[in-house]
Amino acid sequence: MEFDGTIFWDALTSQEYLDGAVLSIGLAAASQVLAVIIGFVVALGRISKHRAPRAVAGLYVWFFRAIPTLLVLLLVWNAGPQLFPALREDWFSPFLAGLIGLSIVEAAYMAEIIRAALLSIDDGQAVAARALGLTPLQVLRKVLVPQAIKVALPPTGNEFIAMIKYTSLASVISLRELLTTAQVGVSVTFRYAEYYVAALVYYLVIVSLVMLLQSWIERRYRWTSTVPTRRFLPPSWSRRSPGAPGSTGTPNAAQEALKV
Repeated sequence: MEFDGTIFWDALTSQEYLDGAVLSIGLAAASQVLAVIIGFVVALGRISKHRAPRAVAGLYVWFFRAIPTLLVLLLVWNAGPQLFPALREDWFSPFLAGLIGLSIVEAAYMAEIIRAALLSIDDGQAVAARALGLTPLQVLRKVLVPQAIKVALPPTGNEFIAMIKYTSLASVISLRELLTTAQVGVSVTFRYAEYYVAALVYYLVIVSLVMLLQSWIERRYRWTSTVPTRRFLPPSWSRRSPGAPGSTGTPNAAQEALKV
C-alpha cells in the first residue's frame, strides 16, 4: 500500500482538520493564560517570607510536576463526575475538562519560571522603590513584573509550544482536536500515513507561526540600545587644549592616566 497524495490533500484541506486545529490552538492558548495566572500566584507563594504560603506553593509545584498530564486529564474527566455530582451536567464538556487539567499542570512549571524571573531582579530595586514611597503592590506591578516579563518570555514561549502539542492528550477524553480528527479518519480508512502526515503538517505550521510570534515579542521587550556607539574625544581634546593630541602643551590628567 503506497502513499496516496489525493487522500492526504483531501484530509489536509478538509474542514474537519481545520476545525480540529482551531480547537487545539484555542485550548492551548486558554490553558496557557490560566496557567500563567495560577503560576504567578504560586510563584509569589514560593518567594514569600512566611512559611505557610511557601509550604503550600511548594507542595503544589511538587505534586503537579510529579504526576503525568495524561493521568490528570483522566482524573478530571472520569473521576471528577464520580466525586462531584455537579460535574455530571452537560456544561462539563471535554474542552472544559482539558482546560482544567492542562492549566493546573502547566501552572506548576510556570510558577518556577516566574519565580526565577522575579528572583533575577536585584533586591536593591525593590528597596529603592519602597524608599520612594511605593507600596509593596506598586513595587510588584511597576518595578518587578515589567523586568521579570523580559526574563520569563523565552521559557514561556517554549511552554506554549509544548502546550500546543499537549492538547493531543485530550483525545483520551473525547475532545475532537487535531489528533482526534486524524484518528477518526484512520479508523474509517486505515490509511495511517496520509491522515497522520496531514496532522503533522498542521502542527509544523502552527508551531512555526508561534515561533515567529515569540521572536517578534522578544524583540519588542529587548532593552538593549540598537543605536551604534561612536568613539569620541573628551571635550578638552576636541578644542585642541594643551595636552590634546597634536598640541604642544603640558600633558593633562587623562593622558597621564593612560600612561599608567
